Amino acid sequence: VQIDISKAQNKKTLVAFPPLQFSGNASANKNFHAQGAEIYRVITNDLSIAGFFQFMSQSAFLEDTSKLALKPMPVESNGFKFDSWKQIGADYLIRGAFSTGADGVTLEIYAYSVSKANLVFGKKYKAPVSALRRVAHTLSNDFLEALTGQKGVFLSKVTAASDRGGSKIKEIYVMDWDGDNVEKITSHKSVTLSPAWSPDGTKVAYTAFVQRAKTKTRNADMFIYELLTGKRWLVSYRQGINSGATFSPDGKSIFLTISQEGSPDIYKMDLDGTLGKKITNGPRGAMNVEPAVSPDGKKIAFSSDRSGNPMIYVMDIDGSNPVRMTFAGKYNATPAWSPDGKKLAFSGWSDDHFDIFTMNVDGSQMLRITSAKKPNGKWAQNEDPVFSADGRMLMYTSNRTGVNQIYISNLDGSDERRITTDSHNYYKPKWSKNIE
Repeated sequence: VQIDISKAQNKKTLVAFPPLQFSGNASANKNFHAQGAEIYRVITNDLSIAGFFQFMSQSAFLEDTSKLALKPMPVESNGFKFDSWKQIGADYLIRGAFSTGADGVTLEIYAYSVSKANLVFGKKYKAPVSALRRVAHTLSNDFLEALTGQKGVFLSKVTAASDRGGSKIKEIYVMDWDGDNVEKITSHKSVTLSPAWSPDGTKVAYTAFVQRAKTKTRNADMFIYELLTGKRWLVSYRQGINSGATFSPDGKSIFLTISQEGSPDIYKMDLDGTLGKKITNGPRGAMNVEPAVSPDGKKIAFSSDRSGNPMIYVMDIDGSNPVRMTFAGKYNATPAWSPDGKKLAFSGWSDDHFDIFTMNVDGSQMLRITSAKKPNGKWAQNEDPVFSADGRMLMYTSNRTGVNQIYISNLDGSDERRITTDSHNYYKPKWSKNIE
């Protein structure tokens, strides 16, 4: 381990990363410039988000790496010189080459500690050209793990509802964590909401307002979609609300809100639709929604208006011992657990707008994460938080640009970045673990 992530970093590690060399047949591949640029862009974006690295300007480089081997002198007679990189203050040097062709893409990468003049990471990747971005994300994960001992989240996915197909229609989409490779996985041509990942990243549960054949009315029904097979099945279609699914940590069941008895309450259900235990039971007329199961499977955080205004509560997995966690504000919603189970994030209504907050699971040390205004000077709505799988970042939506876009930040709100960069709206994003 080169970088101890358990300790505060006074400054970011300086990384020199010259352009990738093309080692294939240039005359046989007219697109290699764009392919190399895409690999490079993905890697630098991934590692910049990690928060430990700062990439040095290529204008500061003393060597023309396009004319040098990937390995140093004297290993290679035309290799680079470590002294050239020490002089400009680089902590690490990444050298790489790639080739693409009919047999796929090959990426060869070496990372060197400049101060120690030794190799800290070296690997060769080979995959179909269609997996070019995946190769780059895999490299970023491996590089981060080699230097910190902890793998990144760069093979993770995001699922969200969006109006990309038309303002009155919302469907469920899946994309890479950085907003690329967007794929629509539903075609209900209706309002489709609240997706949720299974723990292994192979399934997405969601709610769609589908039309009943007999009555011609639409009902909020719960579906599960399997990404690898394209199989989709109806899980819960009780009259009324069937929404807000969250999977149990073992992936064998879901918890959701059903309103078949009048007031919305939380139930446990098998993946085949078999209705299990009713987890909440009022109080009479109370709304109990947005369940979120803790990582150890022992607790459920949820939103309820049983005290008057919607607040965040935590109860045992069987519904016993409900404890109110938030007391401030008029409306607190969409709780999400940190991967270590020590923190909760939620959206809270304050000063006529929603912001993202975090707190310890006992309700202490509440921290406001977001604070943004629209171009017209009005406060933006920041909602629907979710933690990254490594627990180091938060993802949420914000309408600060005029439309609801997806953003990420560190846990203290710093280094905030926009993930989606279009004119559509996105709702209730969920961030998966790495999908290998």
